[in-house]
Amino acid sequence: MSKTYRIGIIGCGGIANGKHMPALQNQPNAEMVAFCDIVVEKAYEAAHKYGSEGAKVYSDFKEMLQDGSIDIIHVCTPNDSHAEITIAALESDKHVMCEKPMAKTAADARRMVEAAKRSGKKLTIGYQNRFRSDSQYLKKICGEGDLGEVYYAKAHAIRRRAVPTWGVFLDEEKQGGGPLIDIGTHALDLTLWMMDNYKPKAVLGTAFHKLSSKKDAANAWGSWDPDKFTVEDSAFGMITMQNGATIVLESSWAINMLQTGEAKTTLCGTEGGADMQDGLRINGEKHSKLFMNEIQLAAKGVDFYDGKQESPADLEARLWLKAIEEDTDPVVTPEQACVVSEILEAIYESSKTGKAVYFE
Repeated sequence: MSKTYRIGIIGCGGIANGKHMPALQNQPNAEMVAFCDIVVEKAYEAAHKYGSEGAKVYSDFKEMLQDGSIDIIHVCTPNDSHAEITIAALESDKHVMCEKPMAKTAADARRMVEAAKRSGKKLTIGYQNRFRSDSQYLKKICGEGDLGEVYYAKAHAIRRRAVPTWGVFLDEEKQGGGPLIDIGTHALDLTLWMMDNYKPKAVLGTAFHKLSSKKDAANAWGSWDPDKFTVEDSAFGMITMQNGATIVLESSWAINMLQTGEAKTTLCGTEGGADMQDGLRINGEKHSKLFMNEIQLAAKGVDFYDGKQESPADLEARLWLKAIEEDTDPVVTPEQACVVSEILEAIYESSKTGKAVYFE
């Protein structure tokens, strides 16, 4: 790498501390030089832990964007501010990685795509599950045609009782929705990417508020406050694509179901199938017999050592910087992420109207 990239972080909360900043710290060609948060103490803490010498701290992202020495901005704020900050950063001549989902609304997502085109800067969205070892392997299988034409798929994002009770997760005004836009977005992105199909035709969906009103509920992070639970607790959709392929999307933070798992996909093709329900499994038919292969993804070569593997967050960060360095498309393109947002919004709209939503 010939250049060290100067990076600014906008939003120094959970996702920034849990993924973005640790991963960037592990990149030899990155230095975090600016931190911004409306709670300025968080920005100071991040600067102390992750910042380069002389790193600056801001409470106003617009002031940060005036710094022409910053090359890249990572947007790690609530959903309703993604578009405003991202567009402003692009227009200030900076590359942008924005956390998922791309935006609160599909219209905002489309505005972000257009801003990236106008500016000539790179934009990507933080769908880190593409960078897991099972996802990377399955993508190669799909790309080589081992499954044939994938005509049916399921996108899985199911938690039995794991409602996030911190931050603004339960605030529909800030987030735009609940589990569908929070974790369903990962499962849908993963599924569309594997299918390499971004042309939806119609969507039929339902969103439920069935368990959100329960008091003293069992929950991984403690009982939620029913009065503050303004988003759905579960949402489901059926998506038909222009070529006839069909995707079923299931998402929930709280549901009476034992088979759980999120950011997973099941693919059914003309030559074979795959699922992530119990590790990565490939199934098919050969010599008139059915088979099922469990893919061994660990790097281990001996029983007492598992080997070293790059974490999904580190791989995401490294390939993002590589795309900028080599002037290539990022792994997650804004056009792909925009389709995810359009489909999610269609599921919400279909649930409200009781009618299917058709795409032109």
